[in-house]
Amino acid sequence: MNNHQIKVMIVDASRLFQQVIAKGLISDSGIGIAAAATYLYDARDKILLHRPDVLICEINRPNLDGMAVARQLPSQRGLPVILIGQSDAGAAAAVAELGATAFIPKPDINSPEEVKLFILRLIRNIRLVAAPLPGRDTVWSNRSHSRFRPRKDVIAIGASTGGTEAIDVLLQSLQSSHLPGIVIVQHIPAMFSRMFAERLDQTLLLSVREAVDGDEVKPGTVLLAPGEQHMELVRTLYGYKVRCFEGSKVNGHCPSVDVLFHSVAKAAGERSVGVLLTGMGMDGAGGLLAMRQRGASTLAQDEASSVVYGMPKAAFERGAVQQQVSLSRMGQTLMSHL
Repeated sequence: MNNHQIKVMIVDASRLFQQVIAKGLISDSGIGIAAAATYLYDARDKILLHRPDVLICEINRPNLDGMAVARQLPSQRGLPVILIGQSDAGAAAAVAELGATAFIPKPDINSPEEVKLFILRLIRNIRLVAAPLPGRDTVWSNRSHSRFRPRKDVIAIGASTGGTEAIDVLLQSLQSSHLPGIVIVQHIPAMFSRMFAERLDQTLLLSVREAVDGDEVKPGTVLLAPGEQHMELVRTLYGYKVRCFEGSKVNGHCPSVDVLFHSVAKAAGERSVGVLLTGMGMDGAGGLLAMRQRGASTLAQDEASSVVYGMPKAAFERGAVQQQVSLSRMGQTLMSHL
């Protein structure tokens, strides 16, 4: 195995599924298979012997309690654990409680498309948790990662021309169950906003959907403003929700980034991060300035990586932007503000 590869160990009761996972993962040259195990007692020995960087472990099997692995091993050596199994909301909640990195539902092994998507999600999650942190040469400590609590409650993102691709790239770099809720305004017709949200949801670990009036803003969830409706953030007794409504165009747009950003400034203030991506015009500049004035962190895409450097430029010239960042570094920079 290449010394620069991420060493992955697979623990699954089905040897056939072990092979499916291994074959899929080695398609990525940066990932190698350190070992595989079928039973829990075997897994413990092999973990100590092969010292993998990431553990993929099946749950909900009588002879293979992945929850036990999540409880015991990460605390011993900072081993990130990705749990897999049948789609189960209860299992996902248990993962969050135990501090495991993620839960990914197992696919139908007879469906090539499901298997392909499953492997894609595994690869992205493996690369996410195995990324070195500043001052460390090894993988993240799962214990410290599980205790991570963001200083921010909400991430608000605005974009226009070139924004669908920019949003996709940014969200790909933000795949973590510990993210605050994300609200997005993309200038897009009504007929395409739901399709865009569904496409993102199929390719991301984050849950993405077109917002409906009254939706709660939850950690790890992305709400996209519906086309031809404004979206505002509203503070509630227990957190935040969105208000979606028809209205006149603002800065020539409905939904408008300014409408969202002004509401985020009012509702979340310093507990928020504002990100303005590529786009034509000036929508979002005033709202981002309001966010900064209320103590929010504010970022904008730089000229070199923007398809159209209109909206970010307008915001920068008004003093609304704390940092201008290339799209490739936006996710990392955003995370530093959390």
